[in-house]
Amino acid sequence: MTHDTWSIGELAAATGVPVKTLRYYSDGGLLPVAVRSPGGHRRYGPEAWERIRLIRRLRALDTPIAAITQVVTGECTLADLVATELEAVQERLTALRWREATLRSLDDCPGEERLRRLEVLSRVQRLPQAHRTLTDHWYRELSAAMPERRLDLMVAMLAPAPPQDPSPAAALAYAELHLLIATPGFTRWTQDHDQEMRDGPAFYAQIDEAAALTSAALAQGLAPGAGDAVDAFVSAHARARQESDTPAFRAHLHALVSRSSGFDPRLERYWALVGTATGGRVLNMTVAHRWLTDGLSISIGGNAQGTSGSSGSSGSSG
Repeated sequence: MTHDTWSIGELAAATGVPVKTLRYYSDGGLLPVAVRSPGGHRRYGPEAWERIRLIRRLRALDTPIAAITQVVTGECTLADLVATELEAVQERLTALRWREATLRSLDDCPGEERLRRLEVLSRVQRLPQAHRTLTDHWYRELSAAMPERRLDLMVAMLAPAPPQDPSPAAALAYAELHLLIATPGFTRWTQDHDQEMRDGPAFYAQIDEAAALTSAALAQGLAPGAGDAVDAFVSAHARARQESDTPAFRAHLHALVSRSSGFDPRLERYWALVGTATGGRVLNMTVAHRWLTDGLSISIGGNAQGTSGSSGSSGSSG
């Protein structure tokens, strides 16, 4: 073409975009008008061609008109649009994967169990809200006397984000967490160790060290026994109580943590479900507590063995 402006009909014929669509773009501010003809008709310049190319390419990606308008009007850059759209696609994919895992979980079970699972799984189909439900619950349950970093760490462990690509078992386990916290009388997090709370930061720093060492030992499949993990665990309690690490203190501590293991078995189930939902990425605190308790028993000569049946985690070891 040799002229500098085009009528809407000429532009439609040259681009293959219907006149009605071009008029819609023009009325919405997507398509710049160069000039008006003496009769008041819109004429379009070369920039309209570039704009149409951009619009068509973005529409080919199913980009909403509202988002395209933001780009062409300068409200956001093309890079911003791509990032926003990518995030939206990833959210939709996560929702679809979750739906697939939910349906597979419902498909692979007997009829009566299917009805139970349907009730459980229906609780968590809105994933961001489901995550907030868990997070809010544990922030209410855990003691505000915990150091902030420790509190955040524990909530992150107890309230993991929904898995983005869950297996049917992981989806069901994540939903079961919500069923447990909604159960009347579900065990509150006990706070029986006031002395440790008063010495919070130092106490929890050593407890975290003991947890890390225990996690490493469990990952290696090591049997409970005396060693660095138990020493760190004992040291934390001895320091908090201003005691020395003696056989007598270890025996006293063993009696204390064994007695405080009598948590509701639902809490132990909760930690097991967290492990299933996260693919084992979160340390099971009941398993860790049991390992430490048995290791403590062995460290004082095995006089208090038989703790492997304990059913929950202690506030002092968690």
